[in-house]
Amino acid sequence: MTEKPWYFDLGQHGLQKVLGIEIIEMSTERVVATMPVDERTHQPFGILHGGASIALAETVASLGAANRIDREKFVAVGQEINGNHLRPKSAGVVTATGTPVHVGRSSQVWSIEIRDEAGKMVCISRCTMAIVPRGS
Repeated sequence: MTEKPWYFDLGQHGLQKVLGIEIIEMSTERVVATMPVDERTHQPFGILHGGASIALAETVASLGAANRIDREKFVAVGQEINGNHLRPKSAGVVTATGTPVHVGRSSQVWSIEIRDEAGKMVCISRCTMAIVPRGS
């Protein structure tokens, strides 16, 4: 029996489950996740909601940051995020790829590109994660 990765259970509840976000790849240098573009992730006019894109981006950054720290002593929490929404998407799947730009003792900065099935960029985001001691 194959042991599930540490982040597997995180996707079984909360916003990640509601939005249908799936982690495809995780290493210290890259996190890749997908999200469907459907009624769960649409804004009122039938296209991908910018907030859903940002939720996907922060999920990728959060997991990437957590993968680079001692999770028994520290927790990675979102401190700042921004996103530029570049093209609309009404159906299908988007794929987010996050890479670390800066990895420090107390913060990490991640760049996240969200692309459609044809590889066209839908959104680009940057997320700063604070690395704080557990219990603080």
